[in-house]
Amino acid sequence: MVVAAVLALIAAVGISAQDKPEPSPLPSPSPVPIERATPVTLPDDPPPVAPDFSAPSRPLPGPDRVGVDVTRQMPLSLEGAIRMALENNNDIDAARNTVEIAEFNLRGARGIYDPLIFSESYFESNTIPTASLIGGAVNGAVTQRRIFGSGGLTGFSPWYGGSYSARFDSSRFTTSNTNAFLNPQFPSTLVFSYTQPLFRDRSFDNNRRQIEIAKRNLSLSDAQFRQRAIEVIALVEQAYWNLAFALRNLQVQLDAVKQARSQLESNERLVEKGVLAPIDVVAATAQITTFEQNVYMAQEDVTRAENTLKTMLSTERTSEIWSQALTPISPVNLDAPRVGLDTAVAEALDNRPEIVQIEAAAEINRIDQRYFRDQTKPQIDLVGSYTSQGLAGTETPNAFDPNTGRSRVPPNLVGGYLSSLGNLIAQDYPAYRVGLTITLPWGNTTARANLGRSIVEGNRIANQRAQTEQIVEAEVRNALQALRSAEARLASATASRSAAEKLYESEERQFRSGTTTFYLVLQRQTELVSARGRELQAQTDLNKAISEFQRATGNTLSANNVTVTDGRSLIQDENRIKFAVNSRFFELRRPN
Repeated sequence: MVVAAVLALIAAVGISAQDKPEPSPLPSPSPVPIERATPVTLPDDPPPVAPDFSAPSRPLPGPDRVGVDVTRQMPLSLEGAIRMALENNNDIDAARNTVEIAEFNLRGARGIYDPLIFSESYFESNTIPTASLIGGAVNGAVTQRRIFGSGGLTGFSPWYGGSYSARFDSSRFTTSNTNAFLNPQFPSTLVFSYTQPLFRDRSFDNNRRQIEIAKRNLSLSDAQFRQRAIEVIALVEQAYWNLAFALRNLQVQLDAVKQARSQLESNERLVEKGVLAPIDVVAATAQITTFEQNVYMAQEDVTRAENTLKTMLSTERTSEIWSQALTPISPVNLDAPRVGLDTAVAEALDNRPEIVQIEAAAEINRIDQRYFRDQTKPQIDLVGSYTSQGLAGTETPNAFDPNTGRSRVPPNLVGGYLSSLGNLIAQDYPAYRVGLTITLPWGNTTARANLGRSIVEGNRIANQRAQTEQIVEAEVRNALQALRSAEARLASATASRSAAEKLYESEERQFRSGTTTFYLVLQRQTELVSARGRELQAQTDLNKAISEFQRATGNTLSANNVTVTDGRSLIQDENRIKFAVNSRFFELRRPN
């Protein structure tokens, strides 16, 4: 029943739709005439592509470079480049000057213990008014004349902070005093004195502090000098291998041009025989031009790399080396060092000049702490002196007793200057003095503040050392990873170059047999050139990674057989090349 009802409803709807009147149509517009284009008559066969194409023959790119006479080759080994750089580098000279200054500072600090010799002499005339009978005045005055001479030495003791003084005085004394028994007189005096600190400055005084600081500054300057030498050697190695790569890459690009030209000649012969289409000659020519552009870019890279190295080897722009063509002759090193991370880090912490410099600064700080801690003590000094006197002269009439007629002057005092010296040496008239000198600064604020500052400075240096050690370890890790990656890339690049050569040879054989296209030959040729360039770059990167690893571990000098000495211990040996940069000597040992 439901189905029947639905069918009835559909039928009713259909009838109502049919009964509905249609709308009247709109009036149509008048038609517009359309112009039709006349068809172009096409040729039955397309024209041949470049049937008469022929590229102008060009010679291979010349070897000339700006400002360089390529006929004047200068064979250069890596050892020779390092030697020239160390001899001529301006930064090395500046670092060497710093070391020399530190050496003079140490010598000057030790000079504090040089005795100070002094001398004094003069003539003196003195007229003194006298209103006393016993004053021996003549016409109310006494005139005294003296020729005085003095000499001696003073200085500091290198032991226990003491100081000493020795002084000798002698004179010729005349007077108008009528009561004088000796006239002229020849008094002489010899005085020895010594001051010994008992508390402050006994174990460590400022003189010893300055010497110890000068020693550490010398080691600090020497470490800075070695660091600069390492940096220069590392930069020379990088520049040397960059030049070696640029020259070898230039040769690869030239070989690619020669190979492409041989391919062009082969294609031209095949086109003449009707085996190839003329477009393949165009493709070969385009390949040649692409390779020629690579040659010019490689020549520019050679010039840049060569100028970079020359800048390190020469101090003047007018040097003869600028007009010569450098030719690296040292073979590339394909054997990477086999060192574990822990060993490499340990070597770096022992050898890196940065660590040595921080250690020197820490030692200087410990010296300051020791001195300022000693300065917080009270000053107690033991002072002692010894004096010996001599006197002699010519007796005056007043020296004789009018009753007895005997001289009132002891016989040993009668005489001249030599008699006075004899009395002095005989030590007939000695004088001694021993005492204590105590100085107690109230609060001693300055010494305590200096001690506190030095302690804080020590903490700062410890933090710097921790930070530097962390940086050194990170550099060693990066260098070791770069070394392993460069070694792996070289193995991969060598395999890639070998495969590219085989693929190119195979593609060329297939092309000659007509089973492939020249486009694939060009592609294989381009891939081969790129693979050769990548292999050269990988070799260069490995040698640069070795250099960086040696720098990171602080072994650059020993790895290149370079030692730094003051010149006193150089060994005359035919297997060693030694040369001096003023007072600092470098020594390059040829490996056995």
